[in-house]
Amino acid sequence: MSSTPSANHFKPLQEGDPAVVGGYRLVAVLGTGGMGKVYLSYTPGGRPIALKVIRPEFSEDPEFRRRFKQEVLAAQRVQGLYTAPVIDFDTDGAQPWLATAYVPGPSLAHAVAEHGALPLRSVLLLTVGVAEALHVIHGARIIHRDLKPANVLLASDGPRVIDFGIARAADTTALTGTGVSVGTPAFMAPEQASAGTVTPATDTFALGQIAAFAAIGSPAYGSGPSHAVLYRIVHEDPDLGRLPAELLPLVARCLSRDPAGRPSLTEIIELCHELSPVALRQGEDWLPQAVAGSITERLRLPEPARTPPPQPAVAPTPTQFSPPNPAPGAVDPYAPTGFAMPSAPTRSAPRGPGAVPPPGHPMHPTQGHHAPVPGYPTPTTRPAGRHTQPPVNHVTYAPPAPRKPKRTGLIVAASVVGTLAILGVIGSLLPDGSDKDKNSGANSPSHNSSSDTSGVGTSGGDQQRADPKPVSYKGIDLTESYEIMLADSPPRPVESEDVAYGDGDLYFSVVRFLEEAAIGTDNGKLVLLNNTQKGSLQTCRTETRYTETIRLDQLSNGSEICVLSSAGHIAVATYRGKSGENDPGSYVTIDLQIWRNAEQAKEN
Repeated sequence: MSSTPSANHFKPLQEGDPAVVGGYRLVAVLGTGGMGKVYLSYTPGGRPIALKVIRPEFSEDPEFRRRFKQEVLAAQRVQGLYTAPVIDFDTDGAQPWLATAYVPGPSLAHAVAEHGALPLRSVLLLTVGVAEALHVIHGARIIHRDLKPANVLLASDGPRVIDFGIARAADTTALTGTGVSVGTPAFMAPEQASAGTVTPATDTFALGQIAAFAAIGSPAYGSGPSHAVLYRIVHEDPDLGRLPAELLPLVARCLSRDPAGRPSLTEIIELCHELSPVALRQGEDWLPQAVAGSITERLRLPEPARTPPPQPAVAPTPTQFSPPNPAPGAVDPYAPTGFAMPSAPTRSAPRGPGAVPPPGHPMHPTQGHHAPVPGYPTPTTRPAGRHTQPPVNHVTYAPPAPRKPKRTGLIVAASVVGTLAILGVIGSLLPDGSDKDKNSGANSPSHNSSSDTSGVGTSGGDQQRADPKPVSYKGIDLTESYEIMLADSPPRPVESEDVAYGDGDLYFSVVRFLEEAAIGTDNGKLVLLNNTQKGSLQTCRTETRYTETIRLDQLSNGSEICVLSSAGHIAVATYRGKSGENDPGSYVTIDLQIWRNAEQAKEN
């Protein structure tokens, strides 16, 4: 295999490109986009990967870093046949990056630009594949929000949706107002363009745009200046005159200005099967021959380096390994921004500092550890993909030094004997404490400490802390995608910090395409009490039926839910109903009775 990149799909590294990122030695440049630069590299086992390095401007923005970390962790939860999961990343280092496995296939944007519109069968297979991908993405409570032809790759066995949710990290940073373009106006939904509102139906609109683009060979709302395209999306109907008649009803419904008028993903898949004259089945022949040939070209990969990655002589600066700004006019809006197939993260055991990795093998990250905050989730107790991962530290490999045998038994025995001797001496010097106990009474410091209502349990001897007094709050409207923290006084619903609903003690979510609404927790557990039980602190403490979500169809007016927060707070939430059909928003109304610090916060 030649080491020369073929067909200009793999550009050589230029001056300013890093040689190594996260222990992966870079081989070629795959593309440059608005948020960063994508490189080709290999795992130790020889699997090609695409590694995206974030631009310095974003890397230096604290708000972007916070959101980028949340989005990458959320994206890890998505596993599907038509999606591209993240398999490795570092969001805390000087150069944030994420890696996915390389898929040899052009983006839909590149394929249409090179070969024109796709035939009806290819468009239908593309649509059902992307719809299934969105079904998985939305099922993980993530909204793509930047679905466009550049983010749909055409693999040999079907489409792959990439970069789901990642654009959200940049859409609120100060950089979006300084000429850095993140979104793609031609594929935005009307509510997204006019008010910034994003729901699963927003992705359905983009899916209609994807189908029209593939069938027509150009955007349904035309091209031109961004403000002109956005105006047409918000106020005018799309130009579907060249769309095949078979696709017109489906695409027109997807492009409804009213989100409620758009079909569900399940409906879209069913309609595609009804429209196809033959059974829809993904296979090697799903694409025209010319487009399939482009996949073959991308299989001719440059060879991985056979020498160890060079070691920097000095510690890198925060921007030393970040990609340079794209030259004016050089940014390809359809440049690939990630390629992946389902794969497990390739993380290795901790390695000793100061050594060089074996030849041809990249160094893999090992996780550092921060002191956890009591009561708040960490990776050891949270479900996969719904936690805040500790920073990743990259260290080099060194064989472990020989260890001397430990004489553990002798050390322990000596420690015990020494401790007992010291305690005996101290005990002989102390006066009898009986008089002290009689004189100190209830005002002694030790008594006050044990009576502290900040927690329960024993505080020395048999004395227990008193239970905290409950505090009640009536008529709280908990809006969809908002969450409540029991520690707040009063508990005010706040918008979730990320699409994974953050670490809320109580949240309300709606997944419309599944027609499912639920009350849930990301920081504890819930118990739905039956009609014979009365919500109280004792009831919540003794219940053993736990869950993290309770569907709204399980509740009726007056239903009581025990909320046990990992932060140590306990509450009884009483359901009082939900918003009506004519209400502008979606919410549930609850009463709360909270016992703050009723339990010891869990050390996660």
